[in-house]
Amino acid sequence: MTADLDASLASWPDLAARHPCTGLLLGNGASRAIWRPFSYFSLFEIAQRVRNKPLGVSDQALFKSLGSELFEPVLSALNTTVRVNAALAIGSSAPLNRYYAIKEALIHAVRSVHIPWKLLPEATLATINSELRNYRSIFSGNYDLLCHWAMSHDPQGFQSLFDEDGHFDVSRTHGQGTRLHYLHGGLHLLRTENGGTRLRAATGSQLLDGFAINTPGDVPLFVNECTSEHKLRAIRSSDYLTWSYAALSNHAEGLCLFGHHLDRADRHLLHAIQQARPPHLAIAILPLSEAAIISQKQHFMRIFGDTPDIALYFFDATSHPLGSADLNVPAPAAITRKRR
Repeated sequence: MTADLDASLASWPDLAARHPCTGLLLGNGASRAIWRPFSYFSLFEIAQRVRNKPLGVSDQALFKSLGSELFEPVLSALNTTVRVNAALAIGSSAPLNRYYAIKEALIHAVRSVHIPWKLLPEATLATINSELRNYRSIFSGNYDLLCHWAMSHDPQGFQSLFDEDGHFDVSRTHGQGTRLHYLHGGLHLLRTENGGTRLRAATGSQLLDGFAINTPGDVPLFVNECTSEHKLRAIRSSDYLTWSYAALSNHAEGLCLFGHHLDRADRHLLHAIQQARPPHLAIAILPLSEAAIISQKQHFMRIFGDTPDIALYFFDATSHPLGSADLNVPAPAAITRKRR
């Protein structure tokens, strides 16, 4: 039965004991609980404003011509053009120059919002790692490195989905352990020329620093901005993202939503949950005010109104291990000023 429409919120330990969840869906709020500058406004917009190497007018025109604000399809198109020109002995350097310029703008945009490795306490990684182990399946809508860094902190108990060469291998998806599904890709993932997915070999700070290595063919795999329809189209073009999305669509057990609003831009994730029809959802809400709590409850009750067989339970986000105030890392003033 769906919770009553009032400002009451359960405590996560109590709710988890009564209604266990084997799945965890993470949204931007989970990342912002740790690092406030993680604000996923349009990277396309941020890339136009960064101080170092912003998107130029010709680069913006290229995005417009392809009808997208997503970096992955634009970089992939330029990468294909470079290879075609080489095969046909066409000497134009413009596609390669644009590839470098756009990727560099993307690099600076990502760095402007991402927490530096050196600022992330080891105790924070250990806490996140410990909590992720409590679920069979983690579904992350974020493309930052927090979950990957936390899993790498102590990989035991997590399922390896990539082979010895770092390529995604669907035959490895039936093993034991917690599985991490990056529904929109991640900074640690690359799209190969044939639509496959490769895990970057770097670790720790090298993952964020090495993201700046501007090598043709190395296209970061993450789906950002735009509409739900555009995101779903991009997901279907990748073997790994398609598998991850299917896993959410088939998760028929209790699911915890933490830091995810399931707004219009992520309607495809809402549809996946409705298709899976888990018996219940445990939804984290920040206790900002009575009005805000009721508004959030109304939002989720409205979007799940067509699936009344999915029970909704609401809990205080700060009572969850991932919502603890101890995990928050203060951003230095210099970083805050840089983003203005």
